[in-house]
Amino acid sequence: MSKKRGQGEGSINKRKNGLWAAQITVQSRRVSKYFKSQSECREWLRKMRTQIDNGLTFSGAQISVSVFLNEWLVLSETSVRPKTIDQYRKIVRLHITPDLGMIKMKDLNPRQIQALYSKKLESGLSPRTVVLIHAVLRRALSHALRLGMIGSNPALAVIRPKFKRKEMKTLSDSQVRILLSFAEGGRFEVLFWIAVTTGLRQGELLGLKWSDVDWTGRRIGIQRQLQRLSGGLVFSEPKSAAGRRVIALGVTTVEKLRKHQDLQFMESQMVGSSWKENDMIFPSSTGTPMDPSNLYHNFKRLLIKAELPDVRFHDLRHTAATLMLQQGVHPKVVQERLGHSDISLTLNTYSHVLPGMQDEAAGKLDELLTPINVSNDLKKLEKRTPADVPLPEKFRP
Repeated sequence: MSKKRGQGEGSINKRKNGLWAAQITVQSRRVSKYFKSQSECREWLRKMRTQIDNGLTFSGAQISVSVFLNEWLVLSETSVRPKTIDQYRKIVRLHITPDLGMIKMKDLNPRQIQALYSKKLESGLSPRTVVLIHAVLRRALSHALRLGMIGSNPALAVIRPKFKRKEMKTLSDSQVRILLSFAEGGRFEVLFWIAVTTGLRQGELLGLKWSDVDWTGRRIGIQRQLQRLSGGLVFSEPKSAAGRRVIALGVTTVEKLRKHQDLQFMESQMVGSSWKENDMIFPSSTGTPMDPSNLYHNFKRLLIKAELPDVRFHDLRHTAATLMLQQGVHPKVVQERLGHSDISLTLNTYSHVLPGMQDEAAGKLDELLTPINVSNDLKKLEKRTPADVPLPEKFRP
């Protein structure tokens, strides 16, 4: 038995094999979908009518999730940073395409996406990676919506997994002194010094060139960062517009850089023709950009040798920011040195430093506004009314 709907609403028919067929017209061409139940047909037709009203085209109704995502990745190459697009490709290839790739874009629904998240979490994938999967899908499907390929974004209807961010760890000022003491004389001595005095990111440190240094003005420009992508080490733009910045250097820092430059020249002479000059402040032992893994292993060995807490290299950035705030450096200056795009990010990230600073502020205001003890004679003078004060002689009648 078959059931037909009005003109423009599509139709539902039961086939001889027991399946139900739903059909609807998109741009004068029929699009069909088969289901086990009549209610599933109704739901599909309802969704299709909404998508058609929102601009769904026939070509959009035929394309698969896999084909669309590959096209979207190509378009995204011009609008996002290289490391970001590299991450997008891995997420699509490893986690989205195997499960959702064969589904037509018009048929993708929140239940399928939610099931993907549940499957990934049950397999032991970290919640943070599942959140990244969600972010990629949401962004890609938003683009499909703007193109009229779907009528709504199904990723917006699912529950995004929650995850705990890694706990921020910082070293105290005494621990930093110990770290720098044990680093003294090594190839990374000045790198660690600059890390804890400026708060530069690892990629920014490894991307520094001698041409970025203003020796007279004691400034250094942050123009690039070194990153590892699937194709190898590459230089890329700073993380944000605020990341391209110029920061001041202390006198001691400049002196250490000059000494480091002299030692690097001596090292290049010893290496001879094997040295590849790239103007890097912190290159490999042959002058090429340094592999971040080499810095990582050296840093971890240094922590063990100095018997310091096992922190991440990125925690040196947090340490620098914390020490600056504790020393009374204005949060706006800290924001600019770190390259944060907004001061609220700086304040929210380092709110753990603020309680002590609030106590200090409360004490200073108490001290400022506490009444000063005065003599009884002065108090009497303060209590006099205007009538008690004699007029100057020239104003007397």
